[in-house]
Amino acid sequence: MLTLPLQTHSLNQGSTRLRQRQVQSEEKLCFLLQCFSPLGTISHSPLFPQGSPARKLAMTRKQKERRDFKESENPEEAQRRHKERELKPLYKELLYTITHRLGKPATKTKYSEHQLYEFIQQAFSMTDDEHKSLADKVRNAVAPVYCLMVTIKEAKGILGKDINGFSDPYCILTILQKEKESRDPDALMKPKKAVVKSAAPERNIFQTDVKKQTLNPKWDETFKLEFEDIIGDNLHVEMWDKDEELSLAQKLEDIRTNIHGLKRMIKDAKKEKGQDDFLGSVVLKLQDLHCTEDRWYKLEPRTETYPDRGECRMQFKFIHKERDETLSAGRSPYVNYCGILQQFVQAHISKHQGSGTWKGELSGEGTTLLEFYATQNDLSPFLQDLAKWVAYSKLYQSLEVDSTVLFQQLTSIEYHWDQQKLPYQQKKELGDSLHDFLQYGLCLVSKYRDIFPPKQDTTARLHTLLRYILMQICKTRAFQNLNPAQFDLCEEVTDSVQVGTQEWFNIKKGLHQPMTKDMPETVRALSSLISEVKEDIQVSKDVWNKVFYNTVKLDVFTVVYTKLDSLLAVEIQQTLAQMCDQMEQSLANTLFPVYLSLQAVHKDKNFLKEWDKPLQLTNFHELFRDALPYWLNTAFSTTMERVEKAVQVDQLQPLQGGSAPIKYSSSAVDLAACLQPIAFLWEQLAWPDPEEGFMLMVKITEDMCKISSTYSQMLKQRVKRLSEDSDQGRAINMLCVVVNDLEHLRTVLSHLPHQLKWAGLRERTRHVINDTQFQNTLHSQLQHTQVVLSREIRSAVDTLARKLHTDIETYVRNMASRHRHPSKSTEDAVIPLMGYLEKELKYMNENLVQENFNSLLIPLWTNSVKILHQVSAQEGGTVIYFQRLQYTLQCLEQCFHAEGNGLPLENLHTEEYKVLQDNLTSNALGSRQLIEKFLERKIMEQKVQSSKNYGAVTLIASFRRSDSRLIVEVLNAVNLIPMDSNGFSDPFVQLSLEPRHLFHEVETRSTKIKTRELNPLFDEAFEFLVSVEQCQAAGAVLVVTVFDYDTLRSDDFEGEAFLSLKGVPGVGGDVTDPLPAQIRLPLMHPKPNSDNYLKMLESRKDDREAQAFVKLRKQREKKSLEV
Repeated sequence: MLTLPLQTHSLNQGSTRLRQRQVQSEEKLCFLLQCFSPLGTISHSPLFPQGSPARKLAMTRKQKERRDFKESENPEEAQRRHKERELKPLYKELLYTITHRLGKPATKTKYSEHQLYEFIQQAFSMTDDEHKSLADKVRNAVAPVYCLMVTIKEAKGILGKDINGFSDPYCILTILQKEKESRDPDALMKPKKAVVKSAAPERNIFQTDVKKQTLNPKWDETFKLEFEDIIGDNLHVEMWDKDEELSLAQKLEDIRTNIHGLKRMIKDAKKEKGQDDFLGSVVLKLQDLHCTEDRWYKLEPRTETYPDRGECRMQFKFIHKERDETLSAGRSPYVNYCGILQQFVQAHISKHQGSGTWKGELSGEGTTLLEFYATQNDLSPFLQDLAKWVAYSKLYQSLEVDSTVLFQQLTSIEYHWDQQKLPYQQKKELGDSLHDFLQYGLCLVSKYRDIFPPKQDTTARLHTLLRYILMQICKTRAFQNLNPAQFDLCEEVTDSVQVGTQEWFNIKKGLHQPMTKDMPETVRALSSLISEVKEDIQVSKDVWNKVFYNTVKLDVFTVVYTKLDSLLAVEIQQTLAQMCDQMEQSLANTLFPVYLSLQAVHKDKNFLKEWDKPLQLTNFHELFRDALPYWLNTAFSTTMERVEKAVQVDQLQPLQGGSAPIKYSSSAVDLAACLQPIAFLWEQLAWPDPEEGFMLMVKITEDMCKISSTYSQMLKQRVKRLSEDSDQGRAINMLCVVVNDLEHLRTVLSHLPHQLKWAGLRERTRHVINDTQFQNTLHSQLQHTQVVLSREIRSAVDTLARKLHTDIETYVRNMASRHRHPSKSTEDAVIPLMGYLEKELKYMNENLVQENFNSLLIPLWTNSVKILHQVSAQEGGTVIYFQRLQYTLQCLEQCFHAEGNGLPLENLHTEEYKVLQDNLTSNALGSRQLIEKFLERKIMEQKVQSSKNYGAVTLIASFRRSDSRLIVEVLNAVNLIPMDSNGFSDPFVQLSLEPRHLFHEVETRSTKIKTRELNPLFDEAFEFLVSVEQCQAAGAVLVVTVFDYDTLRSDDFEGEAFLSLKGVPGVGGDVTDPLPAQIRLPLMHPKPNSDNYLKMLESRKDDREAQAFVKLRKQREKKSLEV
């Protein structure tokens, strides 16, 4: 048996850590020894425990007999014996092959006899003396009989010699020497025809069968032609058409069906009876042929009449007959071929050590010699491929061999299986080899983690092993016929993976055993083991699953995950059971990484396919329930310590850096970062139980709110202490920073529900926690903390606003005082107030965040409007006085709005502002404008007046543009109030155009007095000479007043009505003489002291026109029945 140099296989990759412990080292040594042991003993190895795939497969076949191993034998003696028994017989066979080599090899490079001798001497490690001695023996050996094995396969496109256009072809062949050919007189006379028949004895002529009526005959007949000298001998192959006698009737029928038959019949009449027709020939020099050859040859003609005579396909092989069998002690050529192949492979690999994976290549000399030997001994391609498979499959188990080499041999074996029959011994050898390699392949699969680490090149090797070797073996008809037992590769691979996973877990468990019985160290060892499992599951999902599924349709992730789930569950339960009643803070802290690792492992269950069985780690969180309070306490205490340190070093100054200014201090930033780990803890825990998860959220929210409230109190203490040694400006600046810090904290808390994913928790707990309980517990807790923070912010903002309130009031009152005695323009008077506001607000805007700046602006604006309202209510204000106050209000509005950067207009335009705006706008008007405003209001009151408590008057009014006349016809009055003691009145109607400054030239008109009437009929018409522009002016109105005539005293007031001149037909539009409109106007009584415009006019004591108007209105108010 050949001893190939063992190189470390990739099986031992990743196992160096086993040397840390002696037990694991012994297991590794045993493993390596078994992997490199002969395939015949692998099924007895501890590597295959009872029930393993390889063990089950081995049960289907007989175990190979193990050779006795003499441990006491001297290695040098064993090597010498091996050389004598194994190598030298093979060496003589090669020397014999070189000496009697025939034909050209298939390799491109041609090697001389000396080169071939030199190669085999190096490959077999023979000394010069040994080589010379063996060469002498070979020279004295019996020479073989040289033979050319010719297979006539088929022909195509040959000539049709018969009348019907077909031929009955057959071939004759022989080997002739050149001298014979030249001496034969017939050959000289007819060199192109009947050379074989005339030049060779009949015993040396071989003939194929006759194929009837075809131009493309197929024979597939093999002949062995002996020859003596390859240099001078030629192969002659001639093809003839067999000629048979036909009856006259047959010939006439052929002539009738084929016009060429007549010509053929005439030609046949000229030749001798029974003479065959020549179709073509092929003459080949033996020295030009290769060892084996299979090709088409052109049939050469006798004359140039028909040069194209078709082609004939032939196979050639130079073989030996009567080869000296004493050279290899009677071993079969197949056994010798296997030995020579293994020796050549060993020599090649030894020569090219370190050059990477062997891909099946051999040196040119080795390939040439193997071809010579296989050809001379007539070894079929099937046997050659079988020998290569056996050699390469064994080599694969000890060296790094490219898997495609084995795949090629399997493909060749599958190709030859139905075409050639194997001898019984070789058939058994093939079955054993396939069976043994499957065992070894399943062994590799079970160790895939170590042998094929998750890298691109190694995973490709595993893919090739599974798909192109193991699966290909199971698919081959050879394996199916030679191994009748049912074999499901997917099931066997599944068992191998499970067994390998169990072994891998046990090894990792041994590596991570704690050195002491200390519980924290035990937990840390467990955490390391879980990390290894988690990584293995991840790799199985991301890498291995694709490889196994694409090859054998195996979801290896599910197999590995479920196996590790059960193994890990047992380990976790056993470890945590030791901690019963021993839980304390340090131990709980070491358990947290274990929980997270288990959680990550359990999450991967979502990737399981077609798995409906319960998993062992489903409720793993229950094992950590005792440690949960300690984890929360650690997060709270750690965060609180960080917050305290952050406040202690905070100088309450805005942070610097970045394009956008940061207006809060360092502690606010640190606080947000400190709260993040608590939120992250909730995300990490992902507690599966909904009810317990809700209580956990309550505790986390409570802790975060408590930290926030504590931070607020710490800031107050910090600013108080720092302000003691600072000036007022610095103190205000620090107070601004505190306000911003609290606002930032409030913003952080407002994001808490989203950050902690309360919406998802609400959905999970909906079946155990009602909405009211959820709202009252979580949201109320958070809202309470935000209210406390808002109160603290308002308190700080109010402190900042007090100083500004006082200063703004001082500036406004000083400006109002100057307005009473205007010595400056309105713009100059407002400058001090606006300058102060611009300075202070700019400072606050730069030092407060936008939310707090806006909260400061709102009370400032409200207070400013209040101050202006108070100043405007003082007596003695002139029109200019109110105009300046109005301008001041406009400036304040622009200042606080700041072109959209300050308060929005809807916040500025409060009800108090609107009242003040109307008041200032009205007071800033002239007296005539106020009178017009008063009259317009009366017109509006008249339009909405529906009550007829005081009666009504009916008019017909129109405006005639042709002569600018307003025509008013008083028709009647109804339901007047009785003003006399007799229960009646003496009414008359007074018509007046107002305002008087607009119609100063128009006299008041009156109707006749109707005595003792409450529903008088007047039917009087009046014309007023006025322009259309006057009628369209603001406040232009016809005042209709009804009086009760008294003789001895002033007339009593019955009521009044107001008719807008704009609504009279003819005033509006383009109609010159419109139709008059009849109008009924309810009479009204004015309410005393109810009109602001009248009050404004009354306050203008120096304006006679205003006082006259007020006097008239006051008289009517005195007579009014309205309260």
